[in-house]
Amino acid sequence: MDKILEQITTWATTSGLKLVIALVILIIGRWVAIFIKGIVIKIMKKRKVDGTIISFVGSICYFLLLGFVIIAAMAKAGIQTTSFVAVVGAAGLAIGLALQGSLGNFASGFLLILFHPFREGDFIEGGGTMGIVEDIQIFTTTLATPDNKTVIVPNSKLTNDNITNYTSKGTRRVEWIIGVSYSDNLDKVRTVIQDILDNDQRIHKDPETLIKVKEMADSSINFVVRGWVNVRDFWNVFFDVNEAVKKRFDAEGICIPFPQRDVHLYEHKE
Repeated sequence: MDKILEQITTWATTSGLKLVIALVILIIGRWVAIFIKGIVIKIMKKRKVDGTIISFVGSICYFLLLGFVIIAAMAKAGIQTTSFVAVVGAAGLAIGLALQGSLGNFASGFLLILFHPFREGDFIEGGGTMGIVEDIQIFTTTLATPDNKTVIVPNSKLTNDNITNYTSKGTRRVEWIIGVSYSDNLDKVRTVIQDILDNDQRIHKDPETLIKVKEMADSSINFVVRGWVNVRDFWNVFFDVNEAVKKRFDAEGICIPFPQRDVHLYEHKE
């Protein structure tokens, strides 16, 4: 009986003390992890980082620190952690290889949220799709196409390709190519076109509109006409001016050669 009590006492003074210290490390370490997570979140909020990133980075910091605390507590309790760390590392590698496509989308989503090449409501072209951004998530971005289809694009396709944001500047340049007959008075043509543009309140006065002779083609003199509009007015202005030019040319006796050259639309590249 005395030997048993002696063994219990020996264990309590050695292993028991280690367990108490391990428990203290675990409790204090968890508190430190929560404290550091709070500091990281406060710093990111002061810098006005996106809320999704704040939540994600905060959680990552907390769980990484908590993992180190658990390993330290296990080591202090006398548990061999070398093999445990090796197993966890091997499992992490295997999972990473199996999910490398998803992890690529995850990393791309993080970059999209961090650098904001576009925001919800923007009209963009990227990843082989054009549409209005409805939702930006960690793995995918949802677009609504002009014909009202929902397209879910993997984020890695967006970050690995050019992204054209038609909305970010607030304005867009509209361009028309208008052909007239060689027999028409060019000054009169220019005056009529300018009057049409001046009477459309959606077309900005600054920058000024441009009306220039672009080329002397086989059957027509082709004017290039450029004007600036708000993004939301782009297509309405483009179509309305085409119609207004035809009606005014008919009224003014200006001849539009038949067949007329195709009307081309150019985007602002600056």
